[in-house]
Amino acid sequence: MSTDNNNNQVIKPIWYEPLLDHGLLPDFILRIAIRSSLKERLGWINLGDVTKNFQRKLSFVNSLREKPIAEHTDKANEQHYEVSTEFIKACLGKRMKYSCCLFPNGDESLDVAEEAMLESYCTKARVSDGMEILDLGCGWGSLCLYLCEKYPNAKITALSNSSTQREHIESIAKQNGFENLKVITANVKEFDFDSSTRFDRIMSIEMFEHMKNYEFLLAKISKWIKPKGLLFIHIFCHIDQPYDFTLGDGWMSKYFFTGGTMPSVDLLLYFQRQLRIVDQWVINGKHYGKTSEEWLKLLDKNKKSAIEYLAKTYGKENAVVWYYRWRTFYLAVAEMFSFKDGNIWCVGHYLFEKE
Repeated sequence: MSTDNNNNQVIKPIWYEPLLDHGLLPDFILRIAIRSSLKERLGWINLGDVTKNFQRKLSFVNSLREKPIAEHTDKANEQHYEVSTEFIKACLGKRMKYSCCLFPNGDESLDVAEEAMLESYCTKARVSDGMEILDLGCGWGSLCLYLCEKYPNAKITALSNSSTQREHIESIAKQNGFENLKVITANVKEFDFDSSTRFDRIMSIEMFEHMKNYEFLLAKISKWIKPKGLLFIHIFCHIDQPYDFTLGDGWMSKYFFTGGTMPSVDLLLYFQRQLRIVDQWVINGKHYGKTSEEWLKLLDKNKKSAIEYLAKTYGKENAVVWYYRWRTFYLAVAEMFSFKDGNIWCVGHYLFEKE
């Protein structure tokens, strides 16, 4: 292994990548390989000493303050958010929630689990009808469309940098007669609201993992919140140690999470300046593991049409390869968050208040 500028060990490209691309490895072998990779990851982020581990975390926090808000945002779009909507529909539940769902009893359907998590956001964020709400990094609209339906007197704004997502959200809003939704396509790095636009609630679901300079980002977001307004954030995270996904850092970084961040549960708490934490929750990673297992089942069930949809994004000659890459991605997410009974990689919910 080599070392990057943040003193992170860099995992070399895996030798069996061509086998993955052609679906030549059975799932039980893939799962074993993924668990082995997870153990290797844990080995290099644990320096074997509590003092060294804490110093590593502080060095990581300080390094984020020197970075831009985000890196490789074009790659995030290319790898996830500009893939065809039809393909995403073939994998997700009814609400098209492309993030961790909630399985209170463990046996809920994906559709029910989507609803359960969306409802939990509203409860935790203390949302009420008539509010002005921003869905920051709105994905395919699971939250903003849910808010439109649940709070008909609220004014909802949705922001993402994907035109594909905007087109889908606007079409669903039109079908349902929602007139309280505005969708904006912009990059949060450059975008700003005018001084008269302020929100009672800002809600962000699995966007912060694509970010780097949280101090600058939270300062920017704080200007969009009314006094005593609240910011609710949902992120996936490691229980203790944050780390980067860098180019050359293995399969996941190369194809699905270039420039991403794996926050630690406490990472955002180091950036409390204009916003202060008022509540926090941690959700066992098995909920995300179950979510991704359900996505995998749907992908396999819809294999033929999924490959046709992938051809629209990646070209006909690459569609089958990308089908197997998406399968591997869902397997990797399922194994990561279910690892050690969901007690290593998990989901964090945060509620910040503007003073």
